Amino acid sequence: MSEKPVCASIECKNEAHLQCPTCVKLGKNENSFFCSQDCFKKSWGSHKAVHGNTKSPYEPFKTFKYAGPLRAVYPLSPRRTVPEDIPRPDYAETGIPKSEFMARSSEIKVLNSKEVEGVREACRITREVLEIAAKAIRVGITTDEIDRIAHEATIERKAYPSPLNYNYFPKSCCTSLNEVICHGIPDQRPLVDGDIINIDISCFYKGFHGDSNATFCVGNVDEAGKKLIEVTRECLDKAIAAVKPGIRYRDFGKIIEDHATKNGFSVVRTFCGHGINQLFHCAPNVPHYANNKAIGVVKPGHIFTIEPMICEGVHQELMWPDGWTATTKDGKRSAQFEHTLLVTETGVEILT
Repeated sequence: MSEKPVCASIECKNEAHLQCPTCVKLGKNENSFFCSQDCFKKSWGSHKAVHGNTKSPYEPFKTFKYAGPLRAVYPLSPRRTVPEDIPRPDYAETGIPKSEFMARSSEIKVLNSKEVEGVREACRITREVLEIAAKAIRVGITTDEIDRIAHEATIERKAYPSPLNYNYFPKSCCTSLNEVICHGIPDQRPLVDGDIINIDISCFYKGFHGDSNATFCVGNVDEAGKKLIEVTRECLDKAIAAVKPGIRYRDFGKIIEDHATKNGFSVVRTFCGHGINQLFHCAPNVPHYANNKAIGVVKPGHIFTIEPMICEGVHQELMWPDGWTATTKDGKRSAQFEHTLLVTETGVEILT
């Protein structure tokens, strides 16, 4: 009697009874069985790569009503590996950031000098990797290739790419093109002349995370796209200039929205900046729009991100079936910039 298959989900080793229907059609048996629909759904983002091993690039969500012209192009490449000697966060294997769930509260951590130095080192690496990934931008390169470059630059520095398997995210960085607001999954689509692309890099180094992103032009971008990028960068710069002990976290949103709307743009409300330290995401929440209800007052020793997402049209988002990619609801372009920030006794230090 043949041995019964084991669930192909990374965090599960239960006996499996269900087989992926696409794998059945392709005649694939290895890593195609799951113990439950829940495990199958959790693994779908990375499991699709198995289907692509025998296929040319294809569009995975043919019946989905996209907001703009951008389409996902699969297959996704297999999940990239990280050498065993590199320290990794608690979700690296399971996909579940248990430490974040256990720490959820509105209390904002004040880091001591040793912890600050840990985040500073992670941020230095994060910035280096972002610059390396950005240098690779050119017409014709795929976002998957940019992900490979970012991944290899990260592990060369003995760091772990924080997005990899965070809540099952399948790649080592986020690449958000044109109408994608954030969390774009690197895939097989080549960059084309006139694109704008945001690359979001996060690195985990010796127990601490760093986080930064920026938006770049691909080839010849129109003046409207250049203005969107410029104003988005200015929104971040103006917010950072206001960081000092005593200001409320809710106050940054008004600074950002005032500048964005003055220039004819809108501000995304669903996604916000966040605290970062030993945890990838924690208190405080830092909204980027006016009249928000963020809790907390800035104090020395706080470390957090500001990362405004600014849109040409409406601020509302549309989620793709992959569960991660968020685009503008009207299909117009969005840009983003992000820094990790340390509050000092007199103001702020930009760590990235």
